Amino acid sequence: MYYKRKITDDIYYVGENDRRIERFENMFELPDGVAYNSYLILDQKTALLDGIDEAVSERYYENIRFALDGRDLDYLIVNHVEPDHCSSINNVLREYPNATMVITQKGLQFMEQFYNLDYQDRVQIVGEGDKLDLGKHQLEFIMAPNVHWPEVMVTYDHTDNVLFSADAFGSFKAIAGHLFADQVNFERDWLEEARRYYMNIVGRNGPSVMRLFKKLVDFDLKIIAPLHGVVFRTPEMIEMILDKYTKWATYEPEEPGVVLACASMYGDSQNMNDILAAMLADRGVPNIRVYDISKTSPSQVIADVFRFSNAVFTCLTYNTQLYPGMDALLREIAMLNYANRKISFLENQSWGGRALAIAQEILGKCKNLEIIGEPFKIKSSVAPEQMDELAKLADEIAASIE
Repeated sequence: MYYKRKITDDIYYVGENDRRIERFENMFELPDGVAYNSYLILDQKTALLDGIDEAVSERYYENIRFALDGRDLDYLIVNHVEPDHCSSINNVLREYPNATMVITQKGLQFMEQFYNLDYQDRVQIVGEGDKLDLGKHQLEFIMAPNVHWPEVMVTYDHTDNVLFSADAFGSFKAIAGHLFADQVNFERDWLEEARRYYMNIVGRNGPSVMRLFKKLVDFDLKIIAPLHGVVFRTPEMIEMILDKYTKWATYEPEEPGVVLACASMYGDSQNMNDILAAMLADRGVPNIRVYDISKTSPSQVIADVFRFSNAVFTCLTYNTQLYPGMDALLREIAMLNYANRKISFLENQSWGGRALAIAQEILGKCKNLEIIGEPFKIKSSVAPEQMDELAKLADEIAASIE
């Protein structure tokens, strides 16, 4: 059954939810699904901004037909060519043979790579600052390479001051009726998934996000319409999400706190982390998170590692090397350009190995990491005579938190 949602007098939401999908990009858990957003401008000329995933496209095509109400589609604007947005595009072009696809040169290259089709007679290539006149609405295209993929652009509507922001400002989670951020308790119900989305999907490309922000300084943003998640339409919500993105893109902690990331085969390393967490709490440390990386989604651990000022990583020996789950987590964190944080290490080895050295080597590639305290090392389990040493580390971590 079709539906459309009104954004402004001439702009409609025609996207769809996927509540059955289990993982985004076949990696990141989606307990609450995901929304694929698409927008339609009804003017003298009509323009559809971005497609959605083919998995839920049948209702999407119905939404477009209903919103057009018998009119033809003149333009299909492709801000981002990732298949969760473009896998429906070929069917849209087939249904509307007069539509012109508006896309970057790199975007066209990717479309041809994915679908092995020749779009040359259906395409209008645009670059920085190019404009498209729909009648009442004038659209301007702003290049945003690597705000997530290298072909990305964003589209600004000068009439209603709407930024169609591609993957920027997006979030995991399906939309539950309320389309706008001001209609929900965003901090309680959406911020965590917006953070997890940014850190794992866009996070590596902070400098690219900041370059886009510099381009947007002279634009009056009254509405931000991303390709996933809720739409931002009030000054307060727009200021909030811009502030969050500035912190995230410059790799600054959002707030003081400590993430203890551990793995434990038989419980002794977990016990070491629980003792340290209790010591930190007794010293007044706020926002303590203890994660068993073998159980908790890496994307959640990563989101909080980037959220808080401090992290403690447990280096568990496994086959003389670093425990595989921790090895993978640390490499992912380093790949995402982890920086400007304070970190500490715990180590557990029963007879030898290079777990700590490997962890230090991986994170040694990160910028501006301050090591707090000496690594606390145990052999198999925490010995009673080591409690004072662990308490000293807790003192040092607590003192480092501003």
